[in-house]
Amino acid sequence: MGFNETRPELNWVNSFPVTAMKYGIDTFGPQLWGGAAPELAVAGPNVGSNLFLAVPFSGTVGAVAYAASQAGIPAIAFSGASDGRLAWNTDPVPERSAVYAQLAARLTARIVDSGAPYLPENIFLNVNFPEVDDECASADDFQFVLSRINPGVVSEPDVEWCGGDRLPVELDVSNANGCFVSVSIGDATDKTTANDDRQDAVLAKLKDMLVCLP
Repeated sequence: MGFNETRPELNWVNSFPVTAMKYGIDTFGPQLWGGAAPELAVAGPNVGSNLFLAVPFSGTVGAVAYAASQAGIPAIAFSGASDGRLAWNTDPVPERSAVYAQLAARLTARIVDSGAPYLPENIFLNVNFPEVDDECASADDFQFVLSRINPGVVSEPDVEWCGGDRLPVELDVSNANGCFVSVSIGDATDKTTANDDRQDAVLAKLKDMLVCLP
């Protein structure tokens, strides 16, 4: 592990994402903030989507699940369909990187602005951006859709939203025509959909920035 000599707030950990999250929570954060504990954890944007069956195996999701369930810190996992791994200081900044950063910042700011507690206990958000292309070229082209990680065939009803009590599966949001960002409410204890009253709490925070899937 180490840090950037000219920007000491930029730290790196050569290990698994969850290990980086642990260092951020236990070491880097308190060092930067005069001993204060983190209040919100963010992972990503990951290169490539983390949807449905990929969620339990995702390092990005694993990092935020640890933060929410083990460290008691609300957390958000961001993933983007556009791929291509680049150095952190690539110049000029690729358009996809700039768009994903703006989208992640918008959602994160909305959660923070909603006030503490930022998310219910043991909850993380699994957020997936579609590809940045000619149709979806700027952050303003994208719309956020509340979704669920796994199908809810035998589970309890979801929160009432968009005229029904079953949220769309995030895979369907990803495959829909348009620039739709899936925002799934995950239970950090098992990385599946949390479909209890915690959905209501998240919906109340995000309602005015969400759209219904056509």
